[in-house]
Amino acid sequence: MLEATLHEGQLLTLLIMALALGMDAFSLGVGIGMRGIRLLDVLKLSAVIALFHVIMPLLGIVAGQYMSLLLGHVAALMAGLLLILLGGHMLLASLRGESDTPSFADHRTTGGLMLFALSVSVDSFSVGISLGMFAADVLMTLLFFGLAGGLMSVLGLLAGRRIGRSLGSYGEAAGGAILLTFGILFLL
Repeated sequence: MLEATLHEGQLLTLLIMALALGMDAFSLGVGIGMRGIRLLDVLKLSAVIALFHVIMPLLGIVAGQYMSLLLGHVAALMAGLLLILLGGHMLLASLRGESDTPSFADHRTTGGLMLFALSVSVDSFSVGISLGMFAADVLMTLLFFGLAGGLMSVLGLLAGRRIGRSLGSYGEAAGGAILLTFGILFLL
């Protein structure tokens, strides 16, 4: 009886952690979706984010306790700075009336796709390090994290897409402001 309760408690904990980590993907998705995104790009970006939400915690689990303090802080700092740069650029470009996005920030390019996926998955690396110190079920952890990251990014991208259409030309500015805000929150 105690073992079944413990297992259910671990599953619930992993599910809550996966959803919490997926909120970054949702938030970023709203920001990107507000700029306008095709449904095929929603699927591609969400699939890559889901993959990164599997790879990053796996790398974190493998890295274990040795790097947790050093990389946990550095990872959050890098993710925050990246979101601030992307959000600031989107905001400035929309205010200037520029519509061209540099290739490093364009989700339709391979580099931009990887950059966005990495920026929302970097915190799952730190969580993976923490989980590596405990006897967490690795397969269940990776499954939950991947599904939550992918699903939350789809929901965010579709919500942002709908909001962006209703905001019209202000969609990119609002998306940039969202990314900028989340980048600042990462640093706090």
